[in-house]
Amino acid sequence: MNESRQEARQGKPFCDDDAALDRYGAVTHEVINQPQELSDYNLFLADPALQEGVRRNGGAPAVADLDELTRFGARVGRRDFLELGELANRYPPELDTHDRYGRRVDLVRFHPAYHALMQSAIEAGLHASPWTAPGEGAHVARAARFYLQSQAEAGHGCPITMTFAAQPCLKREPGLAAYWLPKLGARVYDPRNVPAGDKAGITVGMAMTEKQGGSDVRANTTRAFPLGVEGPGAAYELVGHKYFVSAPMSDAFLVLAQAPGGLSCFLLPRWRPDGSKNPLQIQRLKRKMGNVSNASCETELRGALAWRVGPEGRGVATIIEMVAMTRFDCMLGSTAGMRMALSQAVHHCRQRAAFGRLLSEQPLMQNVLADLALESEAAIALGLRLAHALDRRADAGEDALVRLGTALGKYWICKRTPQHAYEAMECIGGSGVMEDTPMPRLYREAPVNAIWEGSGNVQCLDVLRAIGKTPEVVAAFFAELGTAAGAHAALDRHVVELKNELRDLGDFEYRARDVVDRMALALQATQLAHGAPAAVFDAFCRARLDCRGQHQYGALPRGVDVRAIVERALPA
Repeated sequence: MNESRQEARQGKPFCDDDAALDRYGAVTHEVINQPQELSDYNLFLADPALQEGVRRNGGAPAVADLDELTRFGARVGRRDFLELGELANRYPPELDTHDRYGRRVDLVRFHPAYHALMQSAIEAGLHASPWTAPGEGAHVARAARFYLQSQAEAGHGCPITMTFAAQPCLKREPGLAAYWLPKLGARVYDPRNVPAGDKAGITVGMAMTEKQGGSDVRANTTRAFPLGVEGPGAAYELVGHKYFVSAPMSDAFLVLAQAPGGLSCFLLPRWRPDGSKNPLQIQRLKRKMGNVSNASCETELRGALAWRVGPEGRGVATIIEMVAMTRFDCMLGSTAGMRMALSQAVHHCRQRAAFGRLLSEQPLMQNVLADLALESEAAIALGLRLAHALDRRADAGEDALVRLGTALGKYWICKRTPQHAYEAMECIGGSGVMEDTPMPRLYREAPVNAIWEGSGNVQCLDVLRAIGKTPEVVAAFFAELGTAAGAHAALDRHVVELKNELRDLGDFEYRARDVVDRMALALQATQLAHGAPAAVFDAFCRARLDCRGQHQYGALPRGVDVRAIVERALPA
């Protein structure tokens, strides 16, 4: 019986502040057995797998011995920065097609949190640094920063990725490149809806998809009409409907359209050089399950000015480098989602008790958490290895590894992320479903990268196409796997089986998912062989390679050092 209740029974008078006391034992809201919020921590220093991967893949020279990444990790882990991600998704973009006087403006409005995220990304060079400051480790350092910031929020990464990916494509046209690339590379964020000539820094979007084609862009019906003499950078007017335009607030877009000579690639500005509005008219914003902070739309092109990039009729070949780079970032973005989901789950389970013990001390939960950690570490290990290959593309073997490895990684990592997000949510329990936690946003975001920029089947067909058209990618793939020969018996057996599978491509399309699954796992295991702790590498090989086809989280075999794996994954 509490003191105030005893006083009441004894007939003692209550003082003036007794209203704040619990007279009847009715206080029920003492918060116990709940974790503290995960914030105000250094995302880089809390991630040993990232630190070791950056060092192993040569990223340190590009980041001044990792000091820059340490500072960046501290900034994106601050409570106020993490809150930007929540706000940018709580208040999604809105479209104004016309101003109050009836003039067409096609203006997408964003919450200030979105602009703050964009400014952070551009000032950190996530949109251009390997192109503006190339050198040893440039792609690795940029990949690490993209991975860190994407843990705070994923949607703003879309225009950052497209701006990053468009620049190699634009280099094909020196006349266009001379004007556009300096602005694309500038670390200046200017969201105003004004002509590019009035800005120091700009962004680029992409408009390829049409209703009738989807991934089959050769079925596009948008027409491009030449305005004069054809040649490099020639001017056209585009007429048609684009069903999915990413980041419509961008200053220019790479577009595919049917020219007289066939499907071609174009750079289409939001404003014409004379300062008039280019007639690309937004019909509506897409209502998406995830990626809510980022705008996507349907757009009509009503004689919109554009300049040809690359030869007429060679649109897919011209834009393919951009597509490859966006797929690479899809892989990194999904990897970031895995890391944040894992961090939330481990952080929660280290502080929450049930049935007399902390969740993190219970064997079944340890199995699940360790398995989630394995998936996360394998994903970042592969992402950084491919970033290292991007830094060394002058080497034919590394270039071939990028070609095949990006398709494998985009397929596998992005496809594993939705289930990973769900399992992390289940570790947290009922609270993980609540909208005032990061988990629902991570869960809704998880399928996006698996579908965009080429779904799973498209990636498998891309692997088949790469093997058929450029057989040297297979040699590069097995050369990479050979660097881990003898490291684990399960990996050695797995590689032998893969070689047998790839000797006969007769019905590869039918069995492509199974083969691509196994190729991706072999590539991940190889990276873990080169730097992960023995407990991580052994557990991954036994759980992913020995148990073929069994990828249910929480089913690690006996003898795995789950405690060590979970400790390594602890985010703070």
